[in-house]
Amino acid sequence: MRVLAILMALAMLSACALEPVEAWERGYLARPEMAWEPDALSSSYRKHVHFSKEASNGGASVGGGGCGCN
Repeated sequence: MRVLAILMALAMLSACALEPVEAWERGYLARPEMAWEPDALSSSYRKHVHFSKEASNGGASVGGGGCGCN
């Protein structure tokens, strides 16, 4: 059983690969549809609502007290 687990772990590790992004592939990553949040306006609105409701500042650069007035 232990040998089987080791073989399974080695098989899973051999399937993983890390390759650098080539210069000609970076154009694909710069497309708007590849962004984490493609719509900046709705993203900032959602962040503002979240800050207002949670009364916390969760790692973003916007400060506020939760009153929604910032």
